[in-house]
Amino acid sequence: MHTGMAAHDETAVTPGGNPLSQTNRERTGAGSRPTPGRRLSAIIALAAIASCAVLILLFLIHSGVHIVLGLAGVALAGAGAWWMVTEAGRRRIGGTIAVVLGFVIVATSLALALSGADTVVIRLGAMVILMGVASAGTRYALVPELHELDRERRTHHPRRPVLICNPRSGDGKVERFGLVSAAHEMGVETVVLEPGDDLEKLARDAIARGADCLGMAGGDGSQALVASVAVEHDVPFVCVSAGTRNHFALDLGLHRDDPRTTLRAFGDAVERRVDHATVNGRLFVNNVSLGVYATIVQQESYRGEKTQTAAAMLPELIGPDSTPFDLQFTTPSGTDVDGAYLIMVSNNPYATTASLDAVTRPRLDTGTLGVIAVSATTAAEAARLTARSALGLRRSSPYWHEFATDAVEIRSRSGTALVGVDGEAGEMPTPLRFRSHPGGLRLLVPADNHAVTALRRARGVHMRALLDVARGRRPDV
Repeated sequence: MHTGMAAHDETAVTPGGNPLSQTNRERTGAGSRPTPGRRLSAIIALAAIASCAVLILLFLIHSGVHIVLGLAGVALAGAGAWWMVTEAGRRRIGGTIAVVLGFVIVATSLALALSGADTVVIRLGAMVILMGVASAGTRYALVPELHELDRERRTHHPRRPVLICNPRSGDGKVERFGLVSAAHEMGVETVVLEPGDDLEKLARDAIARGADCLGMAGGDGSQALVASVAVEHDVPFVCVSAGTRNHFALDLGLHRDDPRTTLRAFGDAVERRVDHATVNGRLFVNNVSLGVYATIVQQESYRGEKTQTAAAMLPELIGPDSTPFDLQFTTPSGTDVDGAYLIMVSNNPYATTASLDAVTRPRLDTGTLGVIAVSATTAAEAARLTARSALGLRRSSPYWHEFATDAVEIRSRSGTALVGVDGEAGEMPTPLRFRSHPGGLRLLVPADNHAVTALRRARGVHMRALLDVARGRRPDV
C-alpha cells in the first residue's frame, strides 16, 4: 500500500439543504401557482401530444395488415433467438435461420406500410413539428420547478479527503490518466491498492486517520464497498470513474471517459443525497443479479471471454433439458413467481422503454428498488414476450415481471443463491432481503452536475405534471 499527502487550506462550508423545506419553497416561490403563460404552454404541449397520438392511430388503422405481418416477423425472430441461445447443433442453426427470416418479414412489412413516399414524408414532418412544439411547451411549463430543486444546495470542501485507487481497474485508468498526481495537486491523500490489500480495511484506516471524505477510483464493486464505509461513518463519498463500465457514474451524470473531471468533486463540489440499497445488509449502488447472469459470472473464464462463456453455458442453464432456477418471490400485487431464470434488483428502477435514458436509471433518489424478472421457459413463450415488447406491452406478459418497491424478499428452497452484486460474483444465504435506503449516501459531485441531473429529470416528466400545470396547480416533479 502506497500513500501520498499534499497540504491544502481549509475552506468554509456554505449552509444549505438538499430537499427544499416548506419554508425554503415559500421563500423561493416554488410553491406558487403556475403563471397564465405557463398554463397556456402546458395546454399547447398537451394538444400537440394528442395530435401526434391521432396521427399514429390513423397510421395503425391504415397499415393494420402490415403491422400484423411485422409482429409475426418479430415473434419468429424472438423464437429463433431463444433457440440460438438455448440449443446446440442443428437447432441452433435453425434458430439462426428463423432470426434472419424474421428480420426479412419485418423489413418487408415496413416497406409495404411506408409505401407512398410523399404521404409518409408529410406525416413524418407533421409529427416532427408537433413533437417539437410539445417539447418546447413542456420545457417552458415545467423547467422552473425542475431548476427549483437545485436552487439551494450545499457546497462542500472536505478538509482531509482520501482517495483510494485501484491501478488494475479499467485496464489501468489510474496510471493512464495520472490520477494519483492529479489528486496530490488538489491536496487529496491517495492510497494505492496493492495485490492482497483489504479494500474495506484501507477505507476504515483512512477514517481512523481523520478522513472527512472518502473517494474510490475503481469499478462499481469497489465503489460500493468504500461507499458502505462512508455511509457507516456519515462522511461524503466521491465516485471517480476509473472502472471498465462505470454504471454508477453514468447514472449519476458524471463524465466517464476522463476520470480527471470527476476529481473536481474534491474541490469545487456540491453535495447530493442519493439512495443506496442493501441485500442482507450488504450495500450496493447499482444492482444485484440472480439466475443466469449470476451463475455465468461465477466462472473463471468469464472475465476474459464473456461472450464465449455465456454461449457455452446458456443451453445448459435455460435449454429444454435445464432445471428451473430455485428462486421464488412475491410481487406487490400478491403474485407468486417461481423459477425465473433472470432476476435483477436495482438501486432505483431502470428505464425499460425506448428513450434517451433506456437501460439507465434516470433518477437515484426515488427511494425505491427496481425489480425485473423473466420467467419464459420455451421458444413459444419467448416469441410471445418479444411480440408484446415490440408493441410496448411487455408488462402485460405473464413472463415479464417489473415493479418498484421499497423492499422485496427473494427465497430459495436450497437456502442459498448465487448472486452478482454490482458485478461481483458470490453466494449468499436465502432469503435475500433487499431494502432501499432513501438519501442514505452523501455524494460529492462537480458543481455542474446539478444541471445534468435537472435535464435528465426533465426527460422523465410524467403527463400528470403537464395536466397539473394546465389546471393551474403546482406539479409534483
